[in-house]
Amino acid sequence: MNETSQKKLTGYDKYVNYKSFGIAVALFTFILIIPTPASMIDVGIEYSIGPSSVINFFCQQLFGKSRDEVEQWQIMTASILEANMIQGTMSKERVQKKNIKWVKDFKIPVSQKHFDQFQQFIQTIDSGKFKEMMQQAYTLRTQKLTFEMLTPEQQKQALTATKHLKVCVAMLGFVVVCFLTEAIPLPGVAFCIGLILVFSGIVTRTEVASLYWSDACWFIMGSLMFAAAFVKTGVDKRICLFLFKGLAKPRIKAITLILITVIAVCAAFISDHALAAMFLPIAVALYNNSTIDKGEDSELAKMLAITIAMGCNIGGFGSPSGGARNVIMMSYLEGMFGIQIGYGEWMIYGFPFVIIMIPILWVLVNKCFKPRITDLGPALEVIKRDISHMGPWSRKQIIAIVIFLVMLFGWITEKNLVYQLIGIRLGIGVIAVAGAVAYLLFGVVNWRDYQTRVDWGIVWLYAGAIILGTVLDSTGAAYWIARSIIEGLAPFGLATGKCLLLTGGLVTAFITNLMADGPAAACVGPITLNMAALKGSGTTLLPFMALITSCASSFAYLLIIGTPPNAIVYASGFLEPKDFLRVGIPCLILAVIVMMLLATFYWGFLGFQGLQSI
Repeated sequence: MNETSQKKLTGYDKYVNYKSFGIAVALFTFILIIPTPASMIDVGIEYSIGPSSVINFFCQQLFGKSRDEVEQWQIMTASILEANMIQGTMSKERVQKKNIKWVKDFKIPVSQKHFDQFQQFIQTIDSGKFKEMMQQAYTLRTQKLTFEMLTPEQQKQALTATKHLKVCVAMLGFVVVCFLTEAIPLPGVAFCIGLILVFSGIVTRTEVASLYWSDACWFIMGSLMFAAAFVKTGVDKRICLFLFKGLAKPRIKAITLILITVIAVCAAFISDHALAAMFLPIAVALYNNSTIDKGEDSELAKMLAITIAMGCNIGGFGSPSGGARNVIMMSYLEGMFGIQIGYGEWMIYGFPFVIIMIPILWVLVNKCFKPRITDLGPALEVIKRDISHMGPWSRKQIIAIVIFLVMLFGWITEKNLVYQLIGIRLGIGVIAVAGAVAYLLFGVVNWRDYQTRVDWGIVWLYAGAIILGTVLDSTGAAYWIARSIIEGLAPFGLATGKCLLLTGGLVTAFITNLMADGPAAACVGPITLNMAALKGSGTTLLPFMALITSCASSFAYLLIIGTPPNAIVYASGFLEPKDFLRVGIPCLILAVIVMMLLATFYWGFLGFQGLQSI
């Protein structure tokens, strides 16, 4: 029997499972044909008519004219205020801190002259009246707009938006079933997402093409390409030996403990994307060299890959640098309620979660996976021999490390230092692809290496995941799901005190497994914080809710699409979608328990800046 026939089939080798695919299609169809809930229509109105109504409200309040009658700088002023309101920034002082770059990021047409006029005008408004006006605008968007008060044209627009929202909810059900059952090869699911969006009119063919090449997609692609360069040159083996050569008994339990500890701690300060891409070649090298004489061991392969992804996921809450979700919630808390959390203060509340989850994850990984090969000493000996055959560090290896370090520096500083130096926001994706091109230019790899060593299916898979998260956010589908869950749990007494914290955490954890953590926090944050303000204004409930929402948005343990580290390790070919559930479900349950125990006892003991305890 030849090698190809002996090789276990992966998700890429399988054909359509029509039974599972039929279930996914049936669920999609069922959601589309059931009566549209009134709450969905409300969200459709809020997302389609709300922005223009709020901008018109600001024009009337500030300039005594409709939006069609005001000057260009005045419509820009109203648009800036509307964008601040969406972010939860209600105070005049906070609005004044926003610079022209922030305005451009929101795609609001602006010139320096008009921005100066805006700044001068805002200074003339009383702070108390400004905040009252912003709150009135928020109430208008979220509560006062009704279908009956709209013009026929607006009603048509609202119904179209509601239809798009419903399609996205139906598509979400279809995608989740396909991912869990592997009804069709997963990159095929990514293309189904684009097709559904185009056929339903949510995006145009031009827009869907651009969505498939987002910065996050470029990052995944570039990361897999630099990992290929590490493997080609043997740098992965040198790093692997450096990490584990000090172990007297390099057994799998010790290896996984070191991996989890190093990755989780680093993930509090460094991009989890970069860490997953950096450590995956190490895991692959360990596995490949462990099976040379002992044969394949799929449990060992899965264990090593999952360890990397989960280590990245548990570490992000440790500091504000651990992810965009942390900065988003800090911004919401300060903008909406004037409560600031400092960098060190955040670590006091957040880092204990990382420390506690390290041993919990280690136990779970070693309980859920039972590898036949437990002694990795022979693998390290093989790696050591390979390195001795390589001799001293070669030119290509040194170049590979230098280019990676430059990329890593760029990923860490691209928002501030790099932007200040060149005046252009590059994004982590552009830096990753630039590094991949640098490997070509310096002769470290050729294109055949990229073609054969990079899992291009994962690039398309994660591109589809990014599109899914984008449309869930832009259509209001994620907002509707989160709001519906919270409102549904309220009658059961889960909307006060500690129970409200638990509700907010569970809703965020659910949403973050369906879309990227930053957009998940941005979507759920205003809902959970406003509920906390209603039930516990002036108490620790508000800052604790911000911390809970941020922490829970890192619980993307269940699906490949939940976070880049999951997608990156899936590219190893070691994993199936159900493997994430094996460790992800118990880890999610325990993470929620740890989070709530910290909020109840540790955070409760610390208090928060003199606020009344809940």
